Amino acid sequence: MPNKRDLKLDKYNIDKYQYRELHNFCLQYSKKKQKADSLLGAKGVAYTGMPGSTEPGNPTAKAAEIRAQLISDCKLIEESAKEAEPSLYKQIIANVTECVPYEFMGVPCGRRQFYEIRRKFFYILAQKRHMV
Repeated sequence: MPNKRDLKLDKYNIDKYQYRELHNFCLQYSKKKQKADSLLGAKGVAYTGMPGSTEPGNPTAKAAEIRAQLISDCKLIEESAKEAEPSLYKQIIANVTECVPYEFMGVPCGRRQFYEIRRKFFYILAQKRHMV
């Protein structure tokens, strides 16, 4: 994604560094969903006859905590997109998480309107992440 310009969110009181943080948070969406799915279920214990791990704690509980955080992050993006515009939330998610351009999504509104809704999405996401 060379030459990608920062989105102007001055009207929402979000500076370019906050925008970059939000944008990068969104770009991790697919990876977080994938990781959450891989952490589903209890971790088995391998009995090898060798001394065990020196790591204290319960690995299953730790995996469950990590999975819960990953799901929470994904849900935050999804809820923000639905709140910005319920009828376009799938297109918003595709745009902000996979960088699918407006031209390739068949969006039922004009380009300017879509990008204004996208700005609103970032504002809502910033509020939910307590950045504004």
